[in-house]
Amino acid sequence: MTVLGIDFGRRRIGIAVSDPDGRLALPHGTFERSRGKRPPFGRISELARSLGAETIVVGLPLALDGAETEWCAEVRRFGTALERKLRLPVAYQDERMTSVRAERAVRGSGLPRSKREEKGRVDESAAALILQTWLDSR
Repeated sequence: MTVLGIDFGRRRIGIAVSDPDGRLALPHGTFERSRGKRPPFGRISELARSLGAETIVVGLPLALDGAETEWCAEVRRFGTALERKLRLPVAYQDERMTSVRAERAVRGSGLPRSKREEKGRVDESAAALILQTWLDSR
């Protein structure tokens, strides 16, 4: 079962994909967002279809105490629209601290500095952490 993971942000949307067995999450790039524009549903749909995704997992940015934030409402609207457009189930995964963990992982990856500083690298790594957490919980 191939699963698509999404770290939904204001400027970028980090993407991760599972292996066909649904055991391992791998970073798969980012989509840039234009300020004030709707998310790139068409590009996400095309990617999900080309990968044969059966489920989408979207990171839910809960507060440290576990409460839903204002941004959670926006993320849920995105997830609901994605579910409608793709006709695939959308699951939500707590993403607390994933950006911090992703940033540390990218810094410690041994990549050259220019590669570590690419803006989307942390976002796609965060998406992979979100997806891996969801896969591990199944």
